[in-house]
Amino acid sequence: MNSKKFLIAFDADDTLWVNEAFYNEAEQKLESLVGPYLKTSLLKEQLYEMETRNLSIFGYGVKGFILSMIETAIEITSEQIKGSEIQQIIDVGKDMLTQPIKLLLEVQETILHLENEYDLMIITKGDLFDQESKIARSGIADHFRFIEIVSEKNEEVYLNILKKNEIDSNRFMMVGNSLKSDILPVVNIGAHAVHIPADTTWQHEQISDFEKAKMQYHELTSMGQLPALLDQVFRNNQNREK
Repeated sequence: MNSKKFLIAFDADDTLWVNEAFYNEAEQKLESLVGPYLKTSLLKEQLYEMETRNLSIFGYGVKGFILSMIETAIEITSEQIKGSEIQQIIDVGKDMLTQPIKLLLEVQETILHLENEYDLMIITKGDLFDQESKIARSGIADHFRFIEIVSEKNEEVYLNILKKNEIDSNRFMMVGNSLKSDILPVVNIGAHAVHIPADTTWQHEQISDFEKAKMQYHELTSMGQLPALLDQVFRNNQNREK
């Protein structure tokens, strides 16, 4: 890599394309499926608790989510759920894994605008097969010089990526929708971070207002604002080096 170039990394799910909305739809289908069995309205809370417990076993992604849905359905119905109903949950997962990729607004135009001036990277976490498939189906994979699929996004992971690509933290910028995964660890290693909030964000990816207040990062309302911000940050970076 050209050591004088800036490396711009993008989260994938809910930064480049729609993702969380499909999980919300799956939760609604589960609710209607197990509704006749329910004696409580805490299905979403119980599903989230199950997902959280299972993260260390299944990791992130659709497959782990569907397994947690099945386990929650069995538990919440006191094992009364039918095999045919479990099959419906599995079918929901299959639909999620094969649905068309829907790029978010201004993503394609922005990537095309940036690719000749910056080295571009995707850093996404989750199931390897699922993430590879989504990237391939996105139609924009060829515009990224590097792709990293990781099991977690933390300071160690980001530092290893920078070391592998021989780039200083002040030449690295991460763009994403998750304050917990895309912003906080990047700020903590002294790199640049850009938060572009999504319409919906998974509860697990949220952080407290106290943690937010401690961080210095950029926030945009749309992907189309990124080129102008990059020009400003990169120009300031060059001026500091003179």
